[in-house]
Amino acid sequence: MHLSNRSQQLQPSATMKISAQAKQMVADGIDVINLSIGEPDFETPDNIKQAAIAAINDGHASFYTPAAGLPQLRAAIADRTAADYQLTGLTGKNVAVTTGAKMALYSVFQTILDPGDEVLLPEPYWVSYAEQIKLAGGVPVTIPVGDSFKVTPADLEAKLTDKTRAFLLNSPENPTGVIYDQAELQTLKDWTDAHDLMVVTDDIYGQLTYNGASFTSIAQLTDALDPNIIIISGASKTYSMTGWRMGYVVADAALVAKVSAFLSHATGNPTAVSQYALLEALTGDQTQVEVMRQAFEERLNTIYPLVTALPGFKLDTKPQGAFYLFPDVAGALELTGIATTGELVNQLLNEAHVSLVDGNAFGVDHHIRISYATDLASLKKAVSRIADFLAAHTK
Repeated sequence: MHLSNRSQQLQPSATMKISAQAKQMVADGIDVINLSIGEPDFETPDNIKQAAIAAINDGHASFYTPAAGLPQLRAAIADRTAADYQLTGLTGKNVAVTTGAKMALYSVFQTILDPGDEVLLPEPYWVSYAEQIKLAGGVPVTIPVGDSFKVTPADLEAKLTDKTRAFLLNSPENPTGVIYDQAELQTLKDWTDAHDLMVVTDDIYGQLTYNGASFTSIAQLTDALDPNIIIISGASKTYSMTGWRMGYVVADAALVAKVSAFLSHATGNPTAVSQYALLEALTGDQTQVEVMRQAFEERLNTIYPLVTALPGFKLDTKPQGAFYLFPDVAGALELTGIATTGELVNQLLNEAHVSLVDGNAFGVDHHIRISYATDLASLKKAVSRIADFLAAHTK
């Protein structure tokens, strides 16, 4: 059997892998608290589910759609983006609907990268960015950014080469929850403009901000969408629609046309019934969006002091968005004598029955990622189990 060099270099998604392991342990009757996956614990709001049922009953979900999505859905995404981002001139031709935001990113990298092209990727970064860049023949150029978890033009300049094609920005950020403010974004845009680089901005957590923090996208810094800026977003986080697999690209119409051509061969079209669900999500009642956001805010405000009180856990800056904590656990490793964060995560799963993610999956050592996308009772129990584990293993 021959396996391609590409497949042999590919690493599985660390978050999906450990979450699958946790779910199997639950299926085996073990009381595991799964804080490893970025999946809201809420069901999809009823109005969205009912729209999908109606689409099925009316026969609308039975057939192929255009590769880039239903025209009315593309128009709705353009209208919503124009309103939220204060952008003029957006139409459905600026939108491609994809099978999840992950496919939106994948299709963009396949469209803009040639072999050897480099993408500037600040650390820490979401686990699939680097692998998707490599699958397109590109080279992820990782950039250490220090304790602020925010990249600066000077950081980017240090990694710039004649092969640099794009810069990938994620705010609010997975796994840290940090948000770039408008002034910081402007300095980054000035730098990318000066070097004529493309910016892929992953805005999937844009509506999940807390405690008075606000979200600004780098795409909002001009009145019309900059041709060098590509917006990635989707329904999974804001609308608790992870299983529906609905994402989208908003970009220059010429680029979207090429993304659409790629999608016509890759997926044919996004699942029809999910498209009708997303149409309702974007245009229908938004009440549950705020209900869920407030719940995440309460969870953050409850769990943050509990986690920072754990021996050897350090998290000086409280997250402002998304639904993750990314503490430095070097102190906990020293207290327990456990050699690596990978070993710590493995022991916490098998002994304390709490599922977390090793920070090395995001490119950073001595950190772990904790998702607070589950209920408060489970979060409190999980922190208590971690505290008991650390007490039992302290030298």
